Amino acid sequence: MVISTALSVGSVDPPLVHRTDCSTLRLGQFICPDPEYDLIDPATQQPRGCTKENKAKVVCKAADGIICHGSGNSTFKREIPCKFTNGYSFETALLLSIFLGMFGADRFYLGYPAMGLLKFCTLGFMFLGQLVDVILIATQVVGPADGSLTHAKTSSGVGDDDLNGLLAE
Repeated sequence: MVISTALSVGSVDPPLVHRTDCSTLRLGQFICPDPEYDLIDPATQQPRGCTKENKAKVVCKAADGIICHGSGNSTFKREIPCKFTNGYSFETALLLSIFLGMFGADRFYLGYPAMGLLKFCTLGFMFLGQLVDVILIATQVVGPADGSLTHAKTSSGVGDDDLNGLLAE
């Protein structure tokens, strides 16, 4: 239900203000996430507060002239998709696999202690397991045990994932 009210200010035609439930707004009637807020975590290049369900609540801003019932202003919260990361670095896992994979360091790092101990005791399954793990980690078939994704770092130390790709999903 949209309620329109006109604000009278002098003799100039006043702008129309629409009060509505902002969760029902259509694309183009809001901008999400609101660029005025610091949304992106520089370490993971994902929205702050991304959960294991790959959702993050962000602050959105309704178009001019739209007021949300819940907040009393033009801002409201909305869930957007994200890629949950837990701080594991792709480069670190790959380098550990290449140089210390025969000792199981890559599997310990990714949260697989039993497999790491087995590789340590067998010298990486006689180096064959090390080669297989290098390929599996490089192709990102094997990731962190908690189900999160690894993030890549650029030369500045910030992840490669692009916010535009995130919002396009």
